[in-house]
Amino acid sequence: MARLGDLERAILDCLWQAGGPQTVREVHQALLAERGLAYTTVMTTLQRLARKGFVEQDAQSRAHRFSAVTTREELFAELMSDALGVAGDDHTALLRFVDRITPEARAVIAESIEERGRRSPG
Repeated sequence: MARLGDLERAILDCLWQAGGPQTVREVHQALLAERGLAYTTVMTTLQRLARKGFVEQDAQSRAHRFSAVTTREELFAELMSDALGVAGDDHTALLRFVDRITPEARAVIAESIEERGRRSPG
């Protein structure tokens, strides 16, 4: 999976917070207070995110609207899976991650695994 830059993450955050498709202008306005970005920079970054498959571009209206393809949680789960090598045989990174999280977080994970085990057949 392609890595996301700081601006790309900020733009995705804007789209997730908006809860629906946004125009370039709407995203630009949302980011303008905290970042002195040019409109064209936001437009280029949204187009790059669309090419990478992180956002969809709806060109039906005069002002193109962009929306995130996945939720924040789905994207982070995929990024964590890639980073932790969950799909491979070596689970060292995953185990080190589990060692670093709080006991409360480990309990949530254990409870979730147990619940999924009860729901899945076999």
